[in-house]
Amino acid sequence: MSDYKNYLANQVMLGKMNRREFMGRTLAAGVALSSAGTLFATSASAQEPKKGGHLKLGLEGGSATDTLDPAKALSQVLFCVGRNWGDMLVESDPLTGAAVPALAESWEPSPDAAVWTFKIRKGVQFHDGKELTIDDVVKTLQRHTDEKSESGALGVMKSIKTIEDKGGDLVLTLTEGNADLPLLLTDYHLIIQPGGGYENPNAAIGTGPYKLTSFEAGVRATFEKNPNDWNPNRGYVDSVEIINMNDATARIAALSSGQVHYINRVDPKTVSLLKRAPTVEILSTSGRGHYVFIMHCNTAPFDNNDLRMALKYAMDRENMVQTILGGYGKVGNDFPINSTYALFPEGIEQRAYDPDKAAFHYKKSGHSGPVLLRTSDVAFPGAVDAAVLYQESAKKAGIEIEVKREPGDGYWSNVWNVQPFSTSYWGGRPTQDQMYSTAYLSTADWNDTRFLRPDFDKLLLEARSELDETKRKEMYRSMAMMVRDEGGLILPMFNDFVNASTKQVKGYVHDIGNDMSNGYVATRVWLDA
Repeated sequence: MSDYKNYLANQVMLGKMNRREFMGRTLAAGVALSSAGTLFATSASAQEPKKGGHLKLGLEGGSATDTLDPAKALSQVLFCVGRNWGDMLVESDPLTGAAVPALAESWEPSPDAAVWTFKIRKGVQFHDGKELTIDDVVKTLQRHTDEKSESGALGVMKSIKTIEDKGGDLVLTLTEGNADLPLLLTDYHLIIQPGGGYENPNAAIGTGPYKLTSFEAGVRATFEKNPNDWNPNRGYVDSVEIINMNDATARIAALSSGQVHYINRVDPKTVSLLKRAPTVEILSTSGRGHYVFIMHCNTAPFDNNDLRMALKYAMDRENMVQTILGGYGKVGNDFPINSTYALFPEGIEQRAYDPDKAAFHYKKSGHSGPVLLRTSDVAFPGAVDAAVLYQESAKKAGIEIEVKREPGDGYWSNVWNVQPFSTSYWGGRPTQDQMYSTAYLSTADWNDTRFLRPDFDKLLLEARSELDETKRKEMYRSMAMMVRDEGGLILPMFNDFVNASTKQVKGYVHDIGNDMSNGYVATRVWLDA
């Protein structure tokens, strides 16, 4: 509740919410009338965001193979970089996850939700001075439907049959109805680019609050304020610098000494140490992110479901959450959805650590010899320790796991989605449909467990067009059970996003959408000298 009140207060302070709306939302949330009035008065008179200054972020997640093409963005650094220079058509509310306008100022579905009409914002300029047109929007979305683009959004775009300009409006016709379509367009790959990005997808010319001034893959990116930003309620600092810091110790040292204002991926084991620093604030946000161990279902020996089940039962989830996350998270159940999602499938039995069941399935699989698991410090905070912990719990079931520590640089291009058993993470997606379409649809480029099931694909498409929420919820339950019991996903934990900043950083918004304030950290905060 405190996060919600802080968010509402921040909206008042930024001039985004009037008294009537503020009072309605706080009273609906159970805040007493007198308290709500006091909170509004305090918020309305609070210090306005300060303009100016140079914001420095020390972020884990970049590598020498990074590219500025938003279609191919797959690291934490590129996620944040893209949010600085670009905009999508739609954004999501930080607390509810609901779709809110961005470059599309409004939208309207047909009665069957199969045709959607979007009004595109007027008077918006790209960084090169060119005015945003409906043609730029159409071509951007078309590029992400082309398999040659290798877009991370390809899975969610496949349901769009036609992308058209009709009288200056964007009209999307789907292969079937989809009530979630606006939220699908919040995908961080779908940054609107001049001409769709066909000519130079790496140009990083967008409509965002900052202009890219330099980029060195795996090293740093720098930005300056966009003086012609269409949205006045963001981009408060004059310039931003993102420094790639894959070493956790280096990030902590840089923050503690004031060399950077903000760091991501704080290992929960170091939280108590950081809290001792009088200049540091811990920023922990619950959401949809999850840490995973992924097996390729179509590659030996993981094409054997009994072996996959053995490895799932050999995972001590409770111990993993306490030891690796330090309690900053919740136990997972081998499907990528938690209760923050609408239509969450309730009543699915929690899979528990069971060495006897693991041994049973392992013997049944006929496998012998070590199972090779690849991991790296960049896979998620504590990934190497998690792999070793897993190795120990599997031993009690007679399963030998060989842990191979891979270098961080190149991990996302050479190991993840390439090697058959590895550690990774997902930041979650706005809807169940998008999460499944991005990583579990047979045709998805990021199907990192090689879960290739025509019956699952069929059910996913049927659920997408089902407008009866009761029926749709049951479909999502069936999909969760398929992934849980027959897929290659071992999901031991949903992680809180644990980051940290100096106390100079103000206005931080806790966003359930994804890490680093859903990537918008640099666009939302300001510096208080």
